[in-house]
Amino acid sequence: MLTGNLVRLRPIEMSDLDRYWTWVNDSEAMEHVAVRALYSRAEEEEILSKLVMQTQPPEVVLAIEVAAEERHIGSVALHDISSKERRATLGIMIGDKAYWNRGIGTDTVQTILRYGFEELNLNRIDLTVDENNPRGIACYRKCGFVEEGRLRQHRFAKGRYWDTVVMSVLAEEFFAAQGRSEA
Repeated sequence: MLTGNLVRLRPIEMSDLDRYWTWVNDSEAMEHVAVRALYSRAEEEEILSKLVMQTQPPEVVLAIEVAAEERHIGSVALHDISSKERRATLGIMIGDKAYWNRGIGTDTVQTILRYGFEELNLNRIDLTVDENNPRGIACYRKCGFVEEGRLRQHRFAKGRYWDTVVMSVLAEEFFAAQGRSEA
């Protein structure tokens, strides 16, 4: 279990199924998540069971719990982990909308970055984010991510095309922001 100031990141459990199924079928909660399909409960159960069984890279997917309440509110992942290249791609989904705009996302991202850089010995963690997700972009910038470029008119949503912003943070930047040299 990984702990931040506000969150605990723990392995996903099959008992999380009903919450995930509710979230993945909530268009507002999934608006900025890469996969935007509707899933049956059986499909979500199959996806979740594969995540529960996965114990090592190339992917680490963890449930986000609000530490003070022991309440499961979403998930965070490091995808496509490459130990050779020392890089991974970050993904986060806070499905419980009651916890939006409360600093939970920032604490979650900082916690998973610490794990990625300190424990997995990664050098680079990147992500993509919709240009029309200012809350996400602000969170990532606060955590040290910098914009590297844009994929122009990459996603279609709400009747128009949107750019996808490519961002990353390097280990040396992460450690420097914390006032220390690389681990």
